[in-house]
Amino acid sequence: MKPRISMITLGVTDLEKSIQFYEEGLGFPRMESEPTVAFFTLNGTWLGLYGREALAEDANVSAEGSGFNNFALAHNVASEAEVDATLEQAVAAGATLVKPGQKVFWGGYSGYFKDPDGHLWEVAHNPFTWIGPKD
Repeated sequence: MKPRISMITLGVTDLEKSIQFYEEGLGFPRMESEPTVAFFTLNGTWLGLYGREALAEDANVSAEGSGFNNFALAHNVASEAEVDATLEQAVAAGATLVKPGQKVFWGGYSGYFKDPDGHLWEVAHNPFTWIGPKD
């Protein structure tokens, strides 16, 4: 089994302005990515920026009010089966299942849960890029 890494994904209202803040303002090293998302490498994790409305839509929650707190934590695993197992483990530990594991528009597989404090977590398998430590 490959090691796991968690990624912080923030829903932002102005992606270009946020990219400028993290890349130029804070000096975070930016990785290549599609224009609808930005990734930055951090020590031991990544920071992802994604449009607030689009991130809320991906999780099947409202972008307003208590359904969405403006960000989601992402936990990336090595397979679709691990997504499902991790979601089951989280629910067994007291989380609320928000979106069961399923194929998603970007070609991967993911699901969402809320932890006991209401923080939104995505558990994802990305078949195109391993998001984790190099072997």
